[in-house]
Amino acid sequence: MKPAVARSSLRREASLIDGEFAFTQDDYRQIADIAYNDAGIDLGDSKASLVYSRLAKRLRTLQLESFRNYCALLSRDEGREERQQMVAALTTNVTRFFREPHHFEHLRTQVLPSLVKSVRAGKPMRIWSAACSSGEEPYSIALSILAAMPDAASHNVRVLATDIDPNVLHKGDTGIYSDSAMASVPKEARHRWFSPTTDATGNRAWSAGPELRKIVTFKKLNLIGQWPMRGPFDAIFCRNALIYFKEDTQVDIWCRFVPLLAPGAYLYIGHSERLFGEAAPYYVNEAITTYRLAEAATP
Repeated sequence: MKPAVARSSLRREASLIDGEFAFTQDDYRQIADIAYNDAGIDLGDSKASLVYSRLAKRLRTLQLESFRNYCALLSRDEGREERQQMVAALTTNVTRFFREPHHFEHLRTQVLPSLVKSVRAGKPMRIWSAACSSGEEPYSIALSILAAMPDAASHNVRVLATDIDPNVLHKGDTGIYSDSAMASVPKEARHRWFSPTTDATGNRAWSAGPELRKIVTFKKLNLIGQWPMRGPFDAIFCRNALIYFKEDTQVDIWCRFVPLLAPGAYLYIGHSERLFGEAAPYYVNEAITTYRLAEAATP
């Protein structure tokens, strides 16, 4: 019994968190390094409790005894898929239909009228939801477009929806949302562009209809990686995603948006975000967390 007591005592002394699994400073450093290198996520020095609570579930699922074993898995080739699961667990996919409604009001009143005219004249419309989570944001964009142009799906109108997390992308691509999730979708739009169905648990739900599915395309994308798209986009929604990144990474991404935006196009960012640094001169603040590309802006 003595060796077991000694190991237990050592665990309590070495662990950052008094919990089910041993979690050392070295474990935390390795996880923070992977999160930053793989996804640009900045965990800083004070997120140990968050990391432990989010990842303890993964250890239970994988039937691992400690974070040391978990880090060992992440470092191996067979741990590549788990690295994706880790990043997904560490990010907060808080979203809902028409979240931050002032952006959709601006899109509806200030942006879409001229874009609809351009589409009817034969030009494409392209909007990018750059951190789309489970799809509520890009579908809200598509619903706004359909409200302004009910036949948009039969024209060259597309919303690109990207995210790093394959789990939320699958939900968005499936396009099924609970009755409560649809609460902020106007009743008329809900019945016109969605179909009633049931979810996996048998509860009432709604399924995105063919027009929405034709307009919205879901793709996996790491914002700190390579971007295969060329644009130009008439608007980019990148909201409440860059708050996880270091300031220099935020500035870099805002600058990378510039050559992908059409002249006079718009960038919508999150309620707690503000453009700053080298990116600021490329944009003109038009409304709350709403920016227009400055004339002749080039990075």
